[in-house]
Amino acid sequence: MRIASAKSTNGDSVFGVLQDDHLHVLNSDFADVITLLAAVSDSGQFSELNSMIAEASTIPLAEIELTAPIEKPPRILCVGRNYVDHITELDSAGKPEDYPTLFTRFASSMVGPSEPLVRPRASTNFDYEGELAIVIGSSARRVAAEKALEVVAGYSCFLDGSIRDFQRHTTQFTPGKNFDRTGAWGPSIVTTDEVPDPSSLTLTTTVSGEVLQRSSTDLMIFDVAAIISYCSTFTTLQPGDVIATGTPSGVGLGRTPHRWLVAGDEVTVSISGIGDLVNPVVDE
Repeated sequence: MRIASAKSTNGDSVFGVLQDDHLHVLNSDFADVITLLAAVSDSGQFSELNSMIAEASTIPLAEIELTAPIEKPPRILCVGRNYVDHITELDSAGKPEDYPTLFTRFASSMVGPSEPLVRPRASTNFDYEGELAIVIGSSARRVAAEKALEVVAGYSCFLDGSIRDFQRHTTQFTPGKNFDRTGAWGPSIVTTDEVPDPSSLTLTTTVSGEVLQRSSTDLMIFDVAAIISYCSTFTTLQPGDVIATGTPSGVGLGRTPHRWLVAGDEVTVSISGIGDLVNPVVDE
C-alpha cells in the first residue's frame, strides 16, 4: 500500500492510497494522514481499509501534484554517521560510535516530491544525502529491538540536504540541517507489508544524471529496529514521526573536488521497492 498526499487541480489538499495510476481519496474516512497511518498499523482496521479504498473516489495521477506525505510530521529525527564508508570518507581515522548520532530537522526545512530545493544565500556548500526514512504508525516507548518493526507504518525516500559549513560551525548539527526547504521526502509512504525487510534495500542518489551514491541498507551500523529501540528510550514515538536512517558514502563533502549542489541540478533519491524522490535545485 502506498499512502500519499497531493494537491488537486482546484487546489484542494487530498490524501489516500495510490493504486493503478490513481489516488483513492480517503479524506472523508480519516481526519488526516497520521490517522490513516495509525489505522494501517492496527491489524484490526487493516482489512477495513481495503473496503474503504475500493469504495473511495479516485483522481488520476495526471490531475494531481504529489506533496510531502505528511505536511508537518510531529517530529523528524535523523541519524548521522550510520554507514562505515561514510564515516571514513569524511574522517579517515573515524570509527563508529557506540550509540546512534541523532539530530533533528524542522518541518520547515523539508519539501515534497518535485518541489524545488533551495540553496540559501548564506552558503554555497549545499550537499546531498540520500536516505531511507522510517514512518512510525503506533505509539512506542522503551520498545525492544525485536518488537520495534511492529510500530512502523511504512518507509519513504529522504533527502537530508546539508549546508556543510554551517553544520560544522560547532559540534552541533542543527543550523546546517535546518535551512528552509533544503531537504525533501516522499513521494509516498510504502507500508510494511510491501517492505518486509528494510535491511535488504538498494539506495541510490543521482545528481543531474550522475550516480553519486549507491549502497545497501544492510550496511547500516544501526539497523531500523535498533534505531527505533534507541529513540524510544528517551521519547515516546508517535504516529507520523519520521526517522531518517543515515546516508552512505558518496556525498559532495567527501569528494575531491567537493561536489556541491547548484541551481539547475536535479537530485533523485531512489530506493528499491519504495520509489524515486526527484527534486530540482534553485537559488534562494
